[in-house]
Amino acid sequence: MRILGIDPGYGRIGYGIIDKTGNNFKLIDFGVIETDKKADLNSRLVEIYDKMNELISNYTPDESAVESLFFFKNVKTAIEVGEARGVILLSLQKANIPIFEYTPYQVKQSITGYGRAEKGQIQRMLKVVFNLKKNPTPDDAADALAIAFCHGNYRKIV
Repeated sequence: MRILGIDPGYGRIGYGIIDKTGNNFKLIDFGVIETDKKADLNSRLVEIYDKMNELISNYTPDESAVESLFFFKNVKTAIEVGEARGVILLSLQKANIPIFEYTPYQVKQSITGYGRAEKGQIQRMLKVVFNLKKNPTPDDAADALAIAFCHGNYRKIV
């Protein structure tokens, strides 16, 4: 089963793609989709949609895992991230890819065993799990990789 993990945003969207066979995980790719900071939000949403469709087309995931919005201090940022998240979900839905959502607590719990783990702890565990030479960066990409791994842990079938 190929899993696409997504850490939503509007300036930078993290993605992580892994394959799960039985209890084995294999890293395929991870990175970020970045939008033009000078563009207005509507243009950035179109850019997200187009790049999500390209990602889906290139990697043909079987399922997706998206981090749910949890808490934002800034309401304007929360709304913009929510709009970008809607575009991401639309891309996945139109491609008929099942969508599963996880809270930050669930993601941290699945990768470190501790739901309040810090980013550094998560990155170090991902380095070990996927046998990487260094911690995965940037943070958005590492988060997306952790989200994909979380989904793989929750999905006991396959």
